[in-house]
Amino acid sequence: METTTCQSPSPRPSRGEGPGEGQRFAGKQPATPPPKYSRVAPCSTTLYLLLDMANRKITITSRTHPTRLCAAGFLAFSVLLPAIANAAEVGVAAPLSGTSELLGVQVRAGASSAAGKSGVRLEIVDDACSAEGGAAAAQKFVAAEVKIVVGFLCAEALEAAMPTLKQAGIPVITVGVRTDSLTDRREKTGWPVFRLGPRADSEQQAARALIPPLWRSELFAIIDDGTIYGRELAESVRAAAEENALKPVFVDTFRPELDNQVGLVGRLRKAGATHVFVGGDRDDVAIIGRDAKGLGMNVTLAGGEALRAAAGDTPLQAGTLMVGLPEPAEVASPDAIAALKAEEIIPEGYVLPAYAAVEIAATVLAGASTSPSERLGVDEFQTALGKIRFDAKGDLNQNPYRLFRFDGTRFAEVK
Repeated sequence: METTTCQSPSPRPSRGEGPGEGQRFAGKQPATPPPKYSRVAPCSTTLYLLLDMANRKITITSRTHPTRLCAAGFLAFSVLLPAIANAAEVGVAAPLSGTSELLGVQVRAGASSAAGKSGVRLEIVDDACSAEGGAAAAQKFVAAEVKIVVGFLCAEALEAAMPTLKQAGIPVITVGVRTDSLTDRREKTGWPVFRLGPRADSEQQAARALIPPLWRSELFAIIDDGTIYGRELAESVRAAAEENALKPVFVDTFRPELDNQVGLVGRLRKAGATHVFVGGDRDDVAIIGRDAKGLGMNVTLAGGEALRAAAGDTPLQAGTLMVGLPEPAEVASPDAIAALKAEEIIPEGYVLPAYAAVEIAATVLAGASTSPSERLGVDEFQTALGKIRFDAKGDLNQNPYRLFRFDGTRFAEVK
């Protein structure tokens, strides 16, 4: 029975085309191969070696592959190699249709820019910001054999995707989902999800930690606009003050969206308040500040990240304090900003968080042989947004909220 063998390569092969693009061979087969190539290998062995080289990203050229493929082996490998070389390593889930498309485009832009710099290949999928879209996206990522997924701005999409991704052993770095239960239930669900953004309660925790100590010696008041957001934020400050044996001189709920707040300001002045924490939106804080100034009242106002909203007809008073997140573009590395600028990408919204998420994914994939989930849980990562480390639940190990002061044009961090 005749055995098909793979012949040795030509002593003067042509230069290969690079990984993932096949190989070319030139020159005529010598009548007598040089002694060092005299041994031949079965096609199955050659295919195994080449497949292994491709998986390990070794450039495959006519100079680097061990033996000349036989006709049947070459045909099989030419079909398999493009799939191996072009296999995606990182999945990107983003809403690329519907009402959240603008935000999804930001995720795609940031992720693509970081991938271009790090050399990882992406599988970008529209999760439609829905449960159905998230479940479908998860199936596509599994089929594409990605190692890590980044993105997911919507809780519905992420929660629908996680059972499938968990079963496949694919961890997720979400850049937008703040729902506390996502990571609080980690022990029960076993979902390998890591949160690059803040938790929903991070703002309240930061307000508790920052405001009462700052106003320990001040006559302060706490007011809210009656909304769930405003009431819970104000209550977190009040509770922290009480824990520190501090008592506000005035606590009240005001009616929001009025043209003026003169009556409220009058009550604050009567109580002797010099500092006021407001659980409300930017326009109400601006109107309270304007009316206080109009009544000759020297007062310092403070609020939450709602103060980052677009300015309305009434400007904020200089000196207004905000417990909020830093603007990514203001804390990002110069190299990342320059890279985005070179690609004409505006570093707004989720661009830089997605950029940082892909940087983390690339670092994980380029590292030790431990699983991606294990590395995400223990390592510290240097990113465009600084050093990132996750805690045991998958949340950021440090609260990203900071204290800022409005200088009349912008918020500057209070050091």
